[in-house]
Amino acid sequence: MSRTKILVTGGAGYIGSHAVVELYEAGFQPVIIDNFVNSRESALDGVESILGVKVPLHRIDCNDAEALRAVFAEEGNVRGVIHFAAYKAVGESIEKPLEYYQNNVGSLLTLLTVMREFGVEALVFSSSCTVYGVPEALPVTEQTPTKQANSPYGATKQMCEDILRDVAAAPANKLRTILLRYFNPIGAHASAKIGELPLGVPQNLVPYVTQTAAGIREQLTINGDTYDTPDGTNIRDYVHVVDLAKAHVVAVQRLLAGTGETVETFNVGTGRGNSVLEVVQAFERATGVKLNYRIGPPRPGDVPAIYADVTKSVEILGFQTSASLEEALASSWKWQQHLADSQ
Repeated sequence: MSRTKILVTGGAGYIGSHAVVELYEAGFQPVIIDNFVNSRESALDGVESILGVKVPLHRIDCNDAEALRAVFAEEGNVRGVIHFAAYKAVGESIEKPLEYYQNNVGSLLTLLTVMREFGVEALVFSSSCTVYGVPEALPVTEQTPTKQANSPYGATKQMCEDILRDVAAAPANKLRTILLRYFNPIGAHASAKIGELPLGVPQNLVPYVTQTAAGIREQLTINGDTYDTPDGTNIRDYVHVVDLAKAHVVAVQRLLAGTGETVETFNVGTGRGNSVLEVVQAFERATGVKLNYRIGPPRPGDVPAIYADVTKSVEILGFQTSASLEEALASSWKWQQHLADSQ
């Protein structure tokens, strides 16, 4: 039986590669687009090792309309798209706002134009909890007002959501979209063949934790301990990347079934918040490895605390995460050890 083709932009990235695995295992045929600016080809070796098949790859930039058209034409009968491709670092976006707006917003506009030309009517968009800014109340629901973002990265996600709602409101629109607002993905595939693979110094907490534990980094710096939280460090909702990947499969299935509204928004998190210090302590418990850390200054653009209300995802998507914080951190450590063994 032929598999339904789903285009995965940024499919060699951290979340994208895990989504490719889950899509294939759910019976879909993922097709990867990636320009490898924020990813490495070795991730695709891991995907192939897990699945036992080579997933089709197109090495192009999503801002290149002609290259995108060529992919849609070559593949034929693409039924849906998951759009991961974007620059993603809050701190870097403050330093390079123009690049973030051009890439993140521009690539979506280009993709939507080409999708319309080829009659592809299902899109899962990779959004972010950064659209909520600094929330007045926790946990945040999908009805929590979006506020002025704390960073250009967050602003690009807000703009992309607005674009997709405007497209949906157009009289001639046939596009159906699910916006998945991620919280903080961590962890790695159980096989330890794919995981988070930051280029250069990690921008995210957990790879910095695992690199410090492995002796690659001398010390972990915790960015501030004077936030208005119980222990003074930032609170986030840390979701296992495999759980997050499975949410995309459920979203694709819902879009192709034609149920729900033209545009739907779902939080994807655990529904629990953990502070940075709690993550450090959970890592030490899960692995038995002590971390060398210090407290540094707060990082510009960081929200003090945010975690999800996941009621809507559970009730409408029928989706709920299953991995604990310790399980996610243990898988990150296993992945870090695999990287060391493979070098």
